[in-house]
Amino acid sequence: MPPLILAVETSSRTGSVAIALGENLLAETKFAGPSRHSAELFPSICHLLDRFSRKPDQIEHIYISVGPGSFTGLRIAVTMAKTMSLANAAKIVAVDSLDVAAANIPLLIEHRLSADLSGVLSSVALAKEEAQAKSETSAKAEVPSIENLAVVVDAKRNQFFIAVYQKTQQSQIVNRQSSLVRRPCGGIVNQPTGYEKIVQDSLMTSDEFLEKFAALDQPIWLLGDGLLYYKDKFKSAGIRFFDEQYWSPRASKVHLLGWQLALAGRFSDPLTLTPNYLLRPDIKIKPR
Repeated sequence: MPPLILAVETSSRTGSVAIALGENLLAETKFAGPSRHSAELFPSICHLLDRFSRKPDQIEHIYISVGPGSFTGLRIAVTMAKTMSLANAAKIVAVDSLDVAAANIPLLIEHRLSADLSGVLSSVALAKEEAQAKSETSAKAEVPSIENLAVVVDAKRNQFFIAVYQKTQQSQIVNRQSSLVRRPCGGIVNQPTGYEKIVQDSLMTSDEFLEKFAALDQPIWLLGDGLLYYKDKFKSAGIRFFDEQYWSPRASKVHLLGWQLALAGRFSDPLTLTPNYLLRPDIKIKPR
């Protein structure tokens, strides 16, 4: 009997939860608005469990997005996972938040296989590209080869959490139902599209990122909640942007990646599990 799994994503502005039986996702629900983690996490979990006539003590695995990302959101998820583990012996899987956002890309490509490029992707188009587009208005837009992509998350103080992924030589689809799978070295492989993580989670400014990656031989495509307010900081000739609907991490992708880690036996110790902040929280004491 496959385990009942709870997947939680609270590392970004918009949270979500999902439940699954083994590899099979049963349902996912998104919080009603941004920064509603504290108010909606437990009611959303209860709603999903009730929908499938399940009880909290039946949850055997809990997969959480552990950062980098929102300090408050990460603390909520880690605390909840530890509590459930100690109370019901639920096994915990900690998933990298930037990997979770990057896992949206297989979904994007599935849409593009049968849909026109327009309305799915947006980019900073060069004048030459615009002229070419006008001359080919009657032709269907070609799907570009996405060799490089990066996830961008706001880290405050004009800095961003960023991870970079590159297309590998592995172009053959191994399993269309699977997505990102971690390698022993810590990188991840996107099996349907052949991506691996070449720059681990890093803290950098937009200028530092553009200096390193905007001049690559192939454009680099960006996604992530850090673009919601700071997209203009990343606009450059070598930068493209996935459509906004693919920017945010989702609980269903936490489940997807978490299940792969669970199959490899990579569970976290509830006593030592901590969020991956990458930097210390900016705590200020208010004067009385």
